[in-house]
Amino acid sequence: MQLTEELEALRASVRDFAREVVAPVIAGHYEQHTFPYEIVRQMGKMGLFGLPFPEEYGGMGGDYLALGVALEELARVDSSVAITLEAAVSLGAMPIYRYGTAEQKQRWLPALVSGEALAGFGLTEPGFGSDAGGTQTRAVLDGDEWVINGSKAFITNSGTDITSLVTVTALTGPDEISAIVVPSGTPGFEVGPGYSKVGWCASDTHPLHLDDVRVPAANLLGQRGRGFAQFLHTLDEGRIAIAALATGLAQGCVDESVAYAKERRAFGRAIGDFQAISFKLADMRTRAHTARLAWHDAAARLVAGQDFKQYAAMAKLHASEIAVTNAREATQIHGGYGFMNEYPVARFWRDAKVLEIGEGTSEIQRMVIARDMGL
Repeated sequence: MQLTEELEALRASVRDFAREVVAPVIAGHYEQHTFPYEIVRQMGKMGLFGLPFPEEYGGMGGDYLALGVALEELARVDSSVAITLEAAVSLGAMPIYRYGTAEQKQRWLPALVSGEALAGFGLTEPGFGSDAGGTQTRAVLDGDEWVINGSKAFITNSGTDITSLVTVTALTGPDEISAIVVPSGTPGFEVGPGYSKVGWCASDTHPLHLDDVRVPAANLLGQRGRGFAQFLHTLDEGRIAIAALATGLAQGCVDESVAYAKERRAFGRAIGDFQAISFKLADMRTRAHTARLAWHDAAARLVAGQDFKQYAAMAKLHASEIAVTNAREATQIHGGYGFMNEYPVARFWRDAKVLEIGEGTSEIQRMVIARDMGL
C-alpha cells in the first residue's frame, strides 16, 4: 500500500524521534522498570496521542492508518513506548470518543488527546482472561451514583502520575455488562503494585481493586448493558494497532540483525556472507513485509467504513506470531550477544511473546477468523 505524502512525513518524523530520542535512554528505563515520562511528554507535543481524533478535541484529524504508522516506527526501537501510546489511544481515549456523551468528550478528551493525561481500559479480571464475558465486577445504582466493587488485572496506563481515569466493565444487572468511567483518585479505587514483567518493562501495568467506589451515574459510558459489545469493538480496532506494533518489532529485528551481520566476522568473513545467515534475514524481511501489508489492509477497511473485524484478527494473528519468530531468529543471529540486555534484540525477544496474548490471544483470533468462514 502506497502511503500519502502526509503519512510518509509522519513516518519519517516518528522514525527520527525513535532513533534520536527514545533509543539513547530507553534501555535504562527498561532495566530499572521506570516509566519514561519525558518521552511521553515529547510524544504529546508531537501530537501522537491525537493522531486519530478530530481537531475539535485537539487531535490531528487522522485515522488508524496514521496511528499504525507511528506505532510501527516506535516499536522498531522500543515496544514499551509503543504500547504506552497504543493503549492510551486505542483503549483509553477511543472508547470515550466512540461512545461518550458530548459532555464526557469535552471533559476528558482534550487532556487525553494532548498526552497530558493517560487513560486505562479495565476489562480483564483475575481468573478470567480471554473469557471477558465472565465479568464479576459489579456496579449498583444508588440514587445518582454507581457503587462499584471488583478487581481488574493487567491494566496498562492505570497507575502513572498522569493517569486521569480508567473505564471499567461491570455487571449492572443480570446478564448486563456496562462501561463506567472511574477517575483516578476516587475513594476506594486502589491501584495495586506494578507487575514484575518479562517484557514491556518501561510501560505501566497494574492490578486494580474497587471497594465501594462511588462515581456519578453520568459516568456511564455509552448505553447501559452495551459495555461488553462496546469493548469488543474497541478491541477489534485495537488489534490493528497491535498488528502495527508487532510489525515494527519484527522490522526492528531485521534492522538490528542486518547491521550486526555486516559487522560481525567469523572465519575471516562477515557472517552475513554465509547463506545460513543471509537466508534467515531474507525470511525475516519477508515476514515483516507481509505483516505490514496485512495491517495496512485492515486499517484501510476500517477507515473506509467496511467490515474489518476478521481482517484485524488476521493482521494481529500474523503480525504477533512473526514478531515472535523474528525475535527468536534475531537472537540466534546475534549469538551470545543476543542474550545480553545491552543489545536491543534481547529486549525485542522479551517483548515479543506478549503480542500473542494481549488484546486477544492467538487462539481468540483464530476463533474470530473461523467464525467468519461459517465454522
